[in-house]
Amino acid sequence: MAIRQLSDTMINQIAAGEVIERPASVVKELVENALDAGAARVEVVVSGGGLGLIRVSDDGGGIPEAELPLAVARHCTSKLAGDLHDIRSLGFRGEALPSIGSVGKLMIRSRTADAGSGAEIHVSGGAVSAVRPAPANQGTMVEVRDLFFATPARLKFMKGERAETSAIADVVKRIAIAFPRVRFAYSSPDRSATEFAAAEEGEEGMLRRIAQVIGRDFPENSIAIDAEREGVRLSGRVSIPSFSRANALSQYAYVNGRPVRDKLVAGAIRGAFADVLPRDRHAVTVLFLTLDPALVDVNVHPAKADVRFRDPGLVRGLIVGGVRQALAASGIRSNTEGAAAMNAAFRPGSAPFGHAAHAASPRSWQTWRPALATGFDFAGSPYRPLGFGEAEQAVLEVPASADARAATDEPAPELLATPLGAARAQVHENYIIAQTGDSLVIIDQHAAHERLVYEALKEALHSRPMKAQMLLIPEIVDLPEEGVERLAAHAETLSRFGLGIERFGPGAIAVRETPAMLGETDARQLLLDIADEIAENDTADTLRERIDRIAATMACHGSVRSGRRLKPEEMNALLRQMEATPGSGTCNHGRPTYIELKLADIERLFGRR
Repeated sequence: MAIRQLSDTMINQIAAGEVIERPASVVKELVENALDAGAARVEVVVSGGGLGLIRVSDDGGGIPEAELPLAVARHCTSKLAGDLHDIRSLGFRGEALPSIGSVGKLMIRSRTADAGSGAEIHVSGGAVSAVRPAPANQGTMVEVRDLFFATPARLKFMKGERAETSAIADVVKRIAIAFPRVRFAYSSPDRSATEFAAAEEGEEGMLRRIAQVIGRDFPENSIAIDAEREGVRLSGRVSIPSFSRANALSQYAYVNGRPVRDKLVAGAIRGAFADVLPRDRHAVTVLFLTLDPALVDVNVHPAKADVRFRDPGLVRGLIVGGVRQALAASGIRSNTEGAAAMNAAFRPGSAPFGHAAHAASPRSWQTWRPALATGFDFAGSPYRPLGFGEAEQAVLEVPASADARAATDEPAPELLATPLGAARAQVHENYIIAQTGDSLVIIDQHAAHERLVYEALKEALHSRPMKAQMLLIPEIVDLPEEGVERLAAHAETLSRFGLGIERFGPGAIAVRETPAMLGETDARQLLLDIADEIAENDTADTLRERIDRIAATMACHGSVRSGRRLKPEEMNALLRQMEATPGSGTCNHGRPTYIELKLADIERLFGRR
């Protein structure tokens, strides 16, 4: 077949295949354009999951009438000063609008501040109309109808209307977090309108926007992050280990204000929480990376979702180290969701007596009053409350399930002022009840001691070179040359963990020692896993993680077992150790070690508030 020049329409449709994957991609591009135009208000309206209609309106600077034809022309942009190494805007390729117009029906209506009236232009399946006058407020409104009507094959790959609408809402949320000073409004026929009011500049404004998007419970269950290394700054917030989710959808990452879904960042977050979260749980994070634009390439993908760092090891190390340091410095923190769940469990559901109308209402427990039985003799009841003038006293004798001396003594004021308070009792031979100045704390003694033993084991293991067992016959492992190079570069680090290796020709590694803790191990598979880890993240954490997993197993079997009765001094000693140990809010398996109930919440349960 002869070589021929493709038509402009086909070129744009090919570009649309990369830039416009689904309706959410259109919303992302249009909202980014609005923000680059200096908008303080952005409104998004969709219907039919975005395939029927997408309308994005803003109050930004607008597009001059003479530049409207250029706005829908390929490779035309106002956001590049000629240096691809210094990109400071969200959109810069000049492909989005012509790509959208090539696969859908596009209309742009805009007016600048100094223009007497607005103007609009239409693009349908790649066919561009003439510019014509139109009434408009300052700013730009972009409307897209019948998306992918010109490429109907793409419609087969779209998900259901609800799924596409949800993806659009997620895009708006991710962008909204990075721009708290901008008001965002989003609406669609199948869901109620959502509005994120503009917040003030600074930390308080950012927290308010995060609470608007993620939920009001996240700020109080999160830790501030602020770390810097070699010109790269990491800021934002991460959840405490006991506040986690079943998927990674609540992880938000930004590079120089640009929302990204980068594998390196996601892997670093997973590595930072590997020690405190189970594999099927994910932290909630909002992380901002700020660095010189020359140190990151945002031009590696047309959709600009992926980025490439000049020094990926530096960025990964900053995220892992910054998050772990913040978790260690935050001390012991209780998850407020646990207390809320416990309060909800205590609230009565359908009462076996009283008015049915009250039982049917989910909030009626606060106003419910029992109905008195007919003919009830209050004065003659043996269960009546005793008056102040009566001499008789009602005493209820209950045998203690454990050593109850902690409950009979008055707690020391200095213990009440500590985060976990003073131990007062042990119930069911596993749960310690403690009291602070304004709360009640319930501690799982086995889970708590398991974490303490684990952290002590890790400290002992990693504070000095690990014991190694020498192989009688060195094992030769064949590897690609690049794998050999990676392992040889990290040989010194691996030797500290008891893995002794050396080159054995251009494509092989000789294993002379393996960590004693691992016992009999598959040296070849171990080296392959470490080489893959180094290739992806420039670290040799695989070996460390294996050793930590063994330490976790040892801690589980060596900790205080359920069913053991503790003396008051033992219970208080356990609480003090928990307060001094980083990560003690969760056990090795990610379960919470304690739940805190505030006195105010308890009083609400009993109708005192």
